[in-house]
Amino acid sequence: MDFSRYHSRLGMAALLLACFATTASALDNPGYDRPGIGFTPVVLGSGDITVEQGLPDWSLVRDSGGSSAQYTADSLFRLGIGHSLELQLGSSYNRLSQAGAIDYGRGDSTLALKFALPARGNFTWGLLGSVEFTDGASDFRSPHRQYLLGAAFNWQLDERNGAALYLENVRSDGHDSRQLAVNDGYAFTPRFGGYVEFDVMDTAGSGHGSRAGAGLVWMLTPRVQLDASMRHRLDGAAPEWEAGLGVAVYFGH
Repeated sequence: MDFSRYHSRLGMAALLLACFATTASALDNPGYDRPGIGFTPVVLGSGDITVEQGLPDWSLVRDSGGSSAQYTADSLFRLGIGHSLELQLGSSYNRLSQAGAIDYGRGDSTLALKFALPARGNFTWGLLGSVEFTDGASDFRSPHRQYLLGAAFNWQLDERNGAALYLENVRSDGHDSRQLAVNDGYAFTPRFGGYVEFDVMDTAGSGHGSRAGAGLVWMLTPRVQLDASMRHRLDGAAPEWEAGLGVAVYFGH
């Protein structure tokens, strides 16, 4: 079973990067989608590229059937195509340890389109639609193609603090899975910040679940971000623990 769908490659780091305007404005860097649940509602400029890589992410699942641990090296390629649109291509390489066996393989490929809606003062919002194909290795392949529609809403409360709301619906084999997440980010310095998040899920076939987490981001340079994050299950159908390290690089003009 592929538990990587509970990992969100896409994050709320834009809340923090909005506070790093002095560092990033010269490059017009709109921010990164990792870490955290959701995505930044701002798109790349036309022809700009960002590569975001998990180093890796990790999840631990315990249920009545036993436990499993999965390492997921998520890769996300983002390309600005103009007209407030961004194209995204994603996939992953995974290691799954379950019932004494260890399996390796590539995860499903994802094709997404992000649309940034007009900003209003300190408020930004956007939509993201994606399709996840069933082309991964057998142990990491979803049984059916998945279609995702997500909406992100960000409020910059002051020069250091930002809040966000993320809504998501995933359609697969005629069934819907829904997610709602809230996030609060804080910039400790112009290059270093953190966030806390909480989300609830209603997953088709697994039921309701909730998680809470936190993370840190560090702008190593105006183009390179390092991140670390962790989540814990509060109740229901969710991995017991999740953690991750990652890097994101902006290749803008």
